[in-house]
Amino acid sequence: MTKPNILIIMVDQLNGTLFPDGPADWLHAPNLKKLAARSVRFANAYTASPLCAPGRASFMSGQLPSRTRVYDNAAEFASDIPTYAHHLRRAGYQTALSGKMHFVGPDQMHGFEERLTTDIYPADFGWTPDYRKPGERIDWWYHNMGSVTGSGVAEISNQMEYDDEVAYHACAKLYDLARGHDDRPWCLTVSFTHPHDPYVARRKYWDLYEDCEHLLPDVPAMDYDDHDPHAQRIFDANDWRSFDITDEDIRRSRRAYFANISYLDDKVGEMLDVMERTRQEAIIVFVSDHGDMLGERGLWFKMNFYEGSARVPLMIAAPGLEPGVVDAPVSTLDVTPTLADLAGVSLDEVTPWVDGESLLPVATGGGRESPVAMEYAAEASYAPLVFLRHGPWKYTRCVLDPEQLFNINVDPHELTNLADDPVYQETLDGLRAHADARWDLADFDADVRASQARRWVVYEALRNGAYFPWDYQPLQKASERYMRNHMNLDTLENGQRFPRGE
Repeated sequence: MTKPNILIIMVDQLNGTLFPDGPADWLHAPNLKKLAARSVRFANAYTASPLCAPGRASFMSGQLPSRTRVYDNAAEFASDIPTYAHHLRRAGYQTALSGKMHFVGPDQMHGFEERLTTDIYPADFGWTPDYRKPGERIDWWYHNMGSVTGSGVAEISNQMEYDDEVAYHACAKLYDLARGHDDRPWCLTVSFTHPHDPYVARRKYWDLYEDCEHLLPDVPAMDYDDHDPHAQRIFDANDWRSFDITDEDIRRSRRAYFANISYLDDKVGEMLDVMERTRQEAIIVFVSDHGDMLGERGLWFKMNFYEGSARVPLMIAAPGLEPGVVDAPVSTLDVTPTLADLAGVSLDEVTPWVDGESLLPVATGGGRESPVAMEYAAEASYAPLVFLRHGPWKYTRCVLDPEQLFNINVDPHELTNLADDPVYQETLDGLRAHADARWDLADFDADVRASQARRWVVYEALRNGAYFPWDYQPLQKASERYMRNHMNLDTLENGQRFPRGE
């Protein structure tokens, strides 16, 4: 049986509440809406961790950060952890990555046979938080509110340059795959950095949202003292006291963010157009690594378990999957076992260590009993936070903070913490029992602290004297491109043409 080709499109920091059933009607995203119309849309999909590197390592492996040990944006992703790229490649797939995956450490491939671009972020340990110094801001890499006050229009930026390159190489790879030089099935992962802040957009996309009615958040900024302790830590980490955020700053930031969704939509359209014109078929997965609070409650970026930060879009278009919306809570942890299921690849050898589960049963009308789990142990935390979503309930625990319990069906903005309400004691006890069975928070905390301490030593040592960075350097084999004298010109020209000549 022929295994299906797979195209995975990942974006960065895309708020899942904007995708209640595909893109919201008011978003200018015709290509994503067309993709949604032929996809299973998971309306309540959650990241495994609301930060780039840990969320992506978990997405690729199906394992929570407490297993991968990718706790933050500077934690090494170990080479012995199988990813979907390993599983598919082992089963005979050619695997390639164009774009960001925020791998930290000397292994910059993690099962991909080919990388078409470098990453946008550093691969070393320089962004390591330090639980030994609670409250310390590391100014040179921590988020700050300058992304909000500096929002607006630009024709080029660091991130636009990167994503333009990602899309270019992805389309070129799709053309190359169409030529059929390699008869293996393929899995191409294309991973963009937009709409991640800074909130800067090209004029053509900015102008689409001039009259947008969604430029202010539903829940305005709250006083610092009215926030939960972890949100207060995020405010402190983001250096909020150094900035005066106005309503105009908020409008411009959200407008640029929405504009960058339309920018991404064009990139998705370019890839889908190449596939259509080269008559290639593939399973298509569209997903984000985590969300963005976009000013709700006064919070920006991610790093928490509220819906804007933790919920992500997830859509899968595949033969045999009837398009429609699934309301059951699911996780990005589920993507790797789902891909294995769709490709007919067994995960039996690693199943005991995989936290996700295949989405095919729930996508085809079945139920889901297990809660969705999430973890956070990076900047703005002083001890690990853990989370469960089960039915309408969201439960958060951290040894430093009061527990949180929200009923998302009746309280979608998570404004009423029910953890101290005796009416919900039975629900709270049940979720506590789930958490107790899954996590030993003292051990989790000790593991994070040990990892941070080791990395601070290694980073300082490696930056003393000659420095050899781990950043991926894409290879360009010039002697194998275009026409060279070890090639037959007629054979080359015909082989590189699609469709073939006579």
